[in-house]
Amino acid sequence: MKITDVKVNLAAHQEPLKAFASITLDDCFVVHDLRIIKTADKMFVAMPSKKLPGGNFRKDIYKDIVHPINQHTRKMIEESVLSKYHSVIEKAQDHHEDNSVEEQKKQAE
Repeated sequence: MKITDVKVNLAAHQEPLKAFASITLDDCFVVHDLRIIKTADKMFVAMPSKKLPGGNFRKDIYKDIVHPINQHTRKMIEESVLSKYHSVIEKAQDHHEDNSVEEQKKQAE
């Protein structure tokens, strides 16, 4: 099995959620709604899940809809998704810096 495509959409102002992702497996199966989460000490990819009835007022209960069944596959998914996330962040920062330079030029004129 190969991950043939990864798409990442940044989530604005939703700490600890950083982004949503979708992966395509072998160009024939797509998994949507993976979440990129940042905690104090690490980033990880959470699998798509649904809320189950029976939670209490303090904590809802969620169950993964899809998930890898071994550590090798989990690592492959996490590395692919986080790599794409970091490239999207870098591209967004470059774009922001380019816009800042253009704004400074306009203000100087």
